[in-house]
Amino acid sequence: MKKDLSVEIAGVRFKNPVWTASGTFGYGLEFRDFTDLERLGAVVVKGLSLKPRTGNPAPRIVETPCGMLNAIGLQNVGVEAFITEKLPELEKIDTRIVANIFGETVAEYSEVAKRLDGAPGLSAVEVNISCPNVKKGGIVFGTDPKEAFRVVSAVRKAAKRLPVITKLSPNVTDIKVMVKAVEDAGTDAISLINTIPAMVVDVEKRRPVLANAIGGLSGPAIRPVAVRLLWEARKATRLPLIGIGGIMTAGDALEFIIAGAAAVQVGTASFIDPDSAVRVVDGIEGYLGRHRTTLKELTGSLEVN
Repeated sequence: MKKDLSVEIAGVRFKNPVWTASGTFGYGLEFRDFTDLERLGAVVVKGLSLKPRTGNPAPRIVETPCGMLNAIGLQNVGVEAFITEKLPELEKIDTRIVANIFGETVAEYSEVAKRLDGAPGLSAVEVNISCPNVKKGGIVFGTDPKEAFRVVSAVRKAAKRLPVITKLSPNVTDIKVMVKAVEDAGTDAISLINTIPAMVVDVEKRRPVLANAIGGLSGPAIRPVAVRLLWEARKATRLPLIGIGGIMTAGDALEFIIAGAAAVQVGTASFIDPDSAVRVVDGIEGYLGRHRTTLKELTGSLEVN
């Protein structure tokens, strides 16, 4: 018998808790020929900015023993092209679509959210606050609770229709402080974690492999860090949490769910197998059947001491 995998987050019903992670799945449309998008709980599109961005020079990706580094530079078509060119095609797919957004100033975040708020076919916006605030001398929104509050408050005001999910950076001393800041700012849910800054060196050339020198580490190497941070976040809030970081299998996803995640996002695994997220869905359903439990009973069931 089929298990009920549906979850409700910020008033929106998702058919299951398995989403794709922004930046790893394009706009979703690129994967139509390689996996069944309608089996997914949601497709989270790559980050959208106010104007198109070309991103960083190559090389922009390098494999590591337990994952990969990327320094794409948030390349994207811009919010207007997304609305007119990508969204009409995405609307034809029977799954939820979440738009990831970013900006270099609070005003840019607000404007992108405002333009997406009236666009048909979207279920939520995910706010990437791991971006430099240019007007504040390079402070990163995601590591300063006051700046995080400012940007999420602005997005919350601009997005009158859409639920707001805030994506947190792992590069903080205390994740609970950031959780409290974005909760106070009005976010409806929190996703975590974003990638961890890292570097790979070409020892022959004695130079960084990435043209940008530093990239974001993702994949299995960061999963234990992500699970720990999600568990700490769960103790600080009752808002829905979405776990991200190194999920390759259903077992990986279940770690986050048992630690308190209402949903999870599959990222780097899609580079290896485009069908990874669907396999995670099947694996979670199989686990629930074997253990004769429900997703609701499983979520946050971690026992410590």
